[in-house]
Amino acid sequence: MAKHNIVFIGLDTHKSFIEVAYIEDVRGVKPIHLGKNPSTKQSVKKLVRQFESKYPDATLHFVYEAGPCGYWIYRLITSLGHCCYVIAPSLIPKKPGDRIKTDKRDAMNLAKLLKSEDLTAIYVPEPEDEAVRDLSRARETAMKDLKDGKYQLKALLLRNNVTAKVKDNWSKQHLRWLTELILPYPAQQIVLQEYIQAITERMNRLKRLDNELEHHVKNWRYYPVVKAIQAMRGVRLLVATGLVAELGDLTRFDHPRKLMSYLGLVPSEHSSGGKRSIGAITKCGNSRARRLLVEGAHTYRYAANISTELQLRQEDLGKTIVDIAWKAQLRLCRRYQTMLRQGKHYNVIVTAIAREMIAYIWAISREIVLTPVEPKLRLSRVPA
Repeated sequence: MAKHNIVFIGLDTHKSFIEVAYIEDVRGVKPIHLGKNPSTKQSVKKLVRQFESKYPDATLHFVYEAGPCGYWIYRLITSLGHCCYVIAPSLIPKKPGDRIKTDKRDAMNLAKLLKSEDLTAIYVPEPEDEAVRDLSRARETAMKDLKDGKYQLKALLLRNNVTAKVKDNWSKQHLRWLTELILPYPAQQIVLQEYIQAITERMNRLKRLDNELEHHVKNWRYYPVVKAIQAMRGVRLLVATGLVAELGDLTRFDHPRKLMSYLGLVPSEHSSGGKRSIGAITKCGNSRARRLLVEGAHTYRYAANISTELQLRQEDLGKTIVDIAWKAQLRLCRRYQTMLRQGKHYNVIVTAIAREMIAYIWAISREIVLTPVEPKLRLSRVPA
């Protein structure tokens, strides 16, 4: 039997089953459909063993699309010592005239495209990193729910021409004033009480998530990076945690321009012949990380200085990190004012500052040395 160096295996994943197809690394060969496989840990292990016995001298390369099923297949296959790639669905090349889509075709197409090197793998976080990211996102969702509840209550008061007599909104005094408020009709009073109760519950929920996030981040393997990048102006604990949780290991980028492009903070371009046209930023990549950077970029509209709070964040950090942060503050504050005098739009200025911020954050992260995770020692919580 002929021996093949590489076998490419395409997996079309679903909640209850996985469609499997494979193709050998031989010129002119077509992908072969293997069939459906149950979407369980034991079934995936059995599938891997089948390919190992069929191609004992070959290297197995698995590939599947990112989706709601998560990364447990990637972690399981890599823990068994094989290559696995997770592909963003938006990055898969498609023919304009192809109108037929089936699970079988998707699996065969993935295997074929992986063989032709037409797929780009995405970064897969470790289970611990993904857990902290989920907690950070849950905290952001809780904040959004709290704001929505406040807007709904304010809209009710506005419709009934009720003006607050307390200037400090949502303080304890303001909440007491709301509970003492009497609306004209009993039905409206019920709505008011429900809104007050919902806001109170959401404020407590946000406080609980803040406490849990602060506790878990301190025990996280990326905490040294989170602590270090807080030396930057406009990067506090929540922003730093969100950035690192969304982006993962920043040192995997060998140049900051690649990180800028990854976040969609570089301008789009459409050039042909002698004509060069530069447009708005591409906005590709992680939108939450991009938004957090833009939020932090607003702080550079003021003159460069080290506040008391920033000084406290920098106390236990190395001199190199503090020097990078100060160099960033001097440059970004000066650039903000320069672009403002040039008449640039406010959003353009903030985006440009955010683009350079991530370069300095990248430089700081390279000063922190972390121990890599061994794939075979990953904690697996996938049911058998």
